[in-house]
Amino acid sequence: MDIVQLCEIGMLVAFGFSWPFNIVKSWRSRTAKGKSVQFEYVVIFGYFIGLVGKIITYHRSGELPWSTWVYIADMMMVLIDVFLYYRNTALDRQETGRE
Repeated sequence: MDIVQLCEIGMLVAFGFSWPFNIVKSWRSRTAKGKSVQFEYVVIFGYFIGLVGKIITYHRSGELPWSTWVYIADMMMVLIDVFLYYRNTALDRQETGRE
């Protein structure tokens, strides 16, 4: 692993560090008010593009960079928060009597 990969992993860990807090907040709040699912889709798209780059690197070099696993972990956390957004949207509808 070289310094470039370490820097990339550091960036991904820094970005990914906030997602567990966001997931807990979404779980506990039980509301989608104030959330932007569109923002989360843009973030997922960004992680997806990063993963495509790692797959291309793998096909060219035969080596799968370690940062690939951090991209996957970060994307999974955002997907969990998206799932909670839809759960909370349903709970918001139930609370207002619209089902």
